[in-house]
Amino acid sequence: MTVRYPRPLRPGDRVGVTSPSSGVAKELRGRLDVAVREIEARGYEVVVGRCMDGSTHLSAPAAERAAELTGMLTDPTIRAVVPPWGGETAIDLLSLLDFEAIGRAEPTWVVGYSDMSTLITPLTLLTGVATVHGSNLMDTPYRVPEGLRSWLDIVAAPQGGPFTQTPPGRYRSGGYDDWQRHPEVREFTLDAEGTWTRLDGSGDVDVEGRLIGGCVETLGPLTGSPYLDSSRFAGDAPLLVYVEACEDSAFTVCRQLHGLRLAGFFDRAAAVLVGRTHAPDSRTLTQHEAVLDALGPLGVPIVADVECGHVAPFLPLVNGARGRVLHSAARSGIVQTLD
Repeated sequence: MTVRYPRPLRPGDRVGVTSPSSGVAKELRGRLDVAVREIEARGYEVVVGRCMDGSTHLSAPAAERAAELTGMLTDPTIRAVVPPWGGETAIDLLSLLDFEAIGRAEPTWVVGYSDMSTLITPLTLLTGVATVHGSNLMDTPYRVPEGLRSWLDIVAAPQGGPFTQTPPGRYRSGGYDDWQRHPEVREFTLDAEGTWTRLDGSGDVDVEGRLIGGCVETLGPLTGSPYLDSSRFAGDAPLLVYVEACEDSAFTVCRQLHGLRLAGFFDRAAAVLVGRTHAPDSRTLTQHEAVLDALGPLGVPIVADVECGHVAPFLPLVNGARGRVLHSAARSGIVQTLD
């Protein structure tokens, strides 16, 4: 399957906002307004959908959420779609989305992480259209630390040109900003130091492949389904598979990764990237040990504490992009090329 890239966004383009999983509670609408203005400041028109209710864990019934997302992805006037954030059960949309119609339509950028992995990873695998695993809409107003890029920069980047991201060396040790009291907050609290860690051994890493991956908690339930079949993705090219955990214990993450490996999701992995996490260790198993237990048998480099998960700041990865991972005692980084 050939990877197809949506054309770069340019001023005047329309960006759709919908909640395929969880909507936005009334007390957080102030933050939503700030985030929408951030996109408008780039010269884009924002179209906010009807599926945005935040009174429960779902923004609308599944059929309505699926119809709105499909409608945005097949509307030639909408060039990108971004949710306010993830949620819990976007899995209920998969059997309702019209992947054939989406695949026939002109490609549209879809951005998100967390429960959005349930949708963007199958979208790339089934249609060949590149998607962005990066910060959601509500995180967009934050200023991006040096070395990283905003998803807004990536969807506007020229196709074919490489771009590099490097770890800033700092991250958030825990907690969240109070968007209800401070909807305008734009500075990350990065109060801890740390960079990437090689788990499988020592030595420098320099490896290339096509990027694919997402959140362990939401991809794990798709194991063995047609929505997570990477066997034909990007021909026979090696893959750079990335995974990250939100909140599950090390035991649960270990089981999920074993299942994904047994189902063949890592069969073509040239390396595995693991997002930094605040998910808890178990009594006799740490999160790092869980990854090694499940993925060590692959015999490929495993680089952990990458900024591609639920811990701020965020390093967006493009599903389908050609990537090159570099890691040594002197430097770390990833180069992505949209070709």
